[in-house]
Amino acid sequence: MPSHAEQWIRTSMRTPGIFIFGMVLAPCGWILNLTATVAPNWRTINTIALLPVDTFLQQGIWDICKTSSSSQVNQCNQKDEAYFNNQIIAVAQGLMVASLILTLIGLATATPGVRCWKDRPNWTVAGLGGMLIFLSGVLTIIPIAWYTHIFKDIAASSTDIRVGYCIILGYIGGIFELLGGLVMFIGICRCCGGKNRGETRISETTAHFRNTKPPPRRIEVPSIARTRSSASSVPYSKDSMEDEADFPRAKSTSYGGRRPAYDVDL
Repeated sequence: MPSHAEQWIRTSMRTPGIFIFGMVLAPCGWILNLTATVAPNWRTINTIALLPVDTFLQQGIWDICKTSSSSQVNQCNQKDEAYFNNQIIAVAQGLMVASLILTLIGLATATPGVRCWKDRPNWTVAGLGGMLIFLSGVLTIIPIAWYTHIFKDIAASSTDIRVGYCIILGYIGGIFELLGGLVMFIGICRCCGGKNRGETRISETTAHFRNTKPPPRRIEVPSIARTRSSASSVPYSKDSMEDEADFPRAKSTSYGGRRPAYDVDL
């Protein structure tokens, strides 16, 4: 007989956990990458000649700001042609913007496939969105890692150079997108016995119900016991009645086999 393709069934109507994981991490990573892109703090230059000691420069990929720790006033739009002419700056600008756009496209693609109000999600569409989110994470990690590797070699007016917070945010955001996109892409193929999709084979489900015996039915038998009232008609023995009497009784005598009536002296 020809073998039929295995049929699978979802055991839960809830959104698969891999989609929830990806749809939470991807927006978080996008926000972190957006901050890393626009904030001017990829590196910090301290102890600059001809400037006060508490003055330092914050350099990003779009702008440079001069800040003083005593006044906390930022003077942005600083000119530094030698810094912006470096190849890494132009590459970082293009890749970071492309990563932000690609993340939005990936989320827009994955959303119709993740819809939880349907019987079965569209695994292909959601997996494609996860792949785009994964690629956006790659586009973020490349310039961040490259800049971190050569940030001390880029032309600067001082040797006291430190990594800025944008590098840390970029790493975290890129990793979020890599993990979220990869986990969502796993749903495009069925693996781990269908557990990644929350599915099980119809044949296994049928066999389970066949082998499962229903529990014995419990029959409630009504109780016929009744409480004895004070006006019960159950006869008592003579001795027990005499013992329980709380007034004196006359002695009984029998005349000719007949039982005379009791005379009670009240």
